[in-house]
Amino acid sequence: MDVLYFAWLRERIGVPRERVETSAATVRDLVAELAGRDDWHAAALSDMDAVRVAVDQRLADMDAPLAGAREVAFFPPMTGG
Repeated sequence: MDVLYFAWLRERIGVPRERVETSAATVRDLVAELAGRDDWHAAALSDMDAVRVAVDQRLADMDAPLAGAREVAFFPPMTGG
């Protein structure tokens, strides 16, 4: 699965995307798995209230299933204007 990071998440983690092998069943499981990788992931994903998630380009919540997903993106909330 491809995991994409945008804005300050990309800056904190140090890469815009990474390919991961995961057995995570939900976004929440994936976040826990990624946060356990290193300090950069842990810091970037420590406050998920400040992060939005999309699974296969559709907004999702932390309990969204990942079965069959090809892409998960993490990004800060956006405002219109």
